[in-house]
Amino acid sequence: MKYVDEFRQHHLAQKLAAAIGREVDSAREYRLMEFCGGHTHAIFRYGVQDLMPCNVEFVHGPGCPVCVLPIGRIDNAIHLVKQHDVILCTYGDMLRVPGSGRQSLLKVKAAGGDVRMVYSTLDALRIARDNPGRQVVFFAIGFETTTPPTAVAIRQAQAEGLTNFTVFCNHVLTPAAMRSILESPAVPGMAPVSIDGFLGPAHVSAIIGSRPYEFVPAEFRRPVVIAGFEPLDVMQSALMLIRQLNEGRCEVENEYTRVVNRRGNVKAQALVAEVFELCHAFEWRGLGLVAHSALRIKDAFGVWDAERRFSIAGVSAPDSKGCECPSVLRGARKPAECRLFGTVCTPENPMGACMVSSEGACAAYWSYGRLRQPPVAIKVEAVR
Repeated sequence: MKYVDEFRQHHLAQKLAAAIGREVDSAREYRLMEFCGGHTHAIFRYGVQDLMPCNVEFVHGPGCPVCVLPIGRIDNAIHLVKQHDVILCTYGDMLRVPGSGRQSLLKVKAAGGDVRMVYSTLDALRIARDNPGRQVVFFAIGFETTTPPTAVAIRQAQAEGLTNFTVFCNHVLTPAAMRSILESPAVPGMAPVSIDGFLGPAHVSAIIGSRPYEFVPAEFRRPVVIAGFEPLDVMQSALMLIRQLNEGRCEVENEYTRVVNRRGNVKAQALVAEVFELCHAFEWRGLGLVAHSALRIKDAFGVWDAERRFSIAGVSAPDSKGCECPSVLRGARKPAECRLFGTVCTPENPMGACMVSSEGACAAYWSYGRLRQPPVAIKVEAVR
């Protein structure tokens, strides 16, 4: 099996759509939050929402690591380049995310700052080895999926005595964000968030397993189904959630059994636990300060912590005026409901991170949904 083509078959999608249509209760609404931005793009790329009954709605969540990073942390990275003359290494999506005053790392690079795009932590380590007279900072972002490679890089730097390498750590945790959304259904000035169930993230769950989500049904009476990224994965997971809701069940189920189990990747978890510890609180774009929702580098590896070496101060900065990115990340707004979407804010001129990232909801709407029109009925005259 390729585990790709098998999960994109049109005739199976039609069967799943028919099964969902039979099982939904027409007297109720189903609001299912796909936590991960990868699911959002799959839903729009393959037209999954179009196959759902009108009372089944996918709600876009905060599962885009680039999007949830607050502007203050981007400002910190820009400050490192400008004031400390470091070589800043980062993944590609972070380059174009606007910070305060619409400044971005890409603009800093264009102005002469040494900002380099890398594909992995190994690239950042290589740059540090090749530039022993320069300080190299790796701008580490991501959920539990990308945390183990950062831990590997820190351990490798320790093994090599690579003291010109540090990590600016911005790794955040999925379960804490889910709890924050469920505990704060309404925020002043924002529409309330109503969620009936979660499509759990695939890649994150490959690392942490399905067990960390068990508090969701136990405490909040919401079902969770771990879903793969292919269109049939998403549709099958939606069907599983609908069945739970119809039957009054609340539990964690795993559709993505070909990759995810309950325990997760125990070796990766042990590696992360060796290098990192929980932060007391961390700011998320759209969610605010969330307790125990991020990781920091342990004292034993403090030599490789950029926040300690450069005394990085925590700063808070507002989002661009009129940008609805925070509301989109909470599931309280759709991208098209933002008055900047498609006018002032485009991929070429992004006002917020949700339009920049390859996992951002606004980017998904722009790429796959913005120009989609309802089908036009064509009258065919009989040929005489």
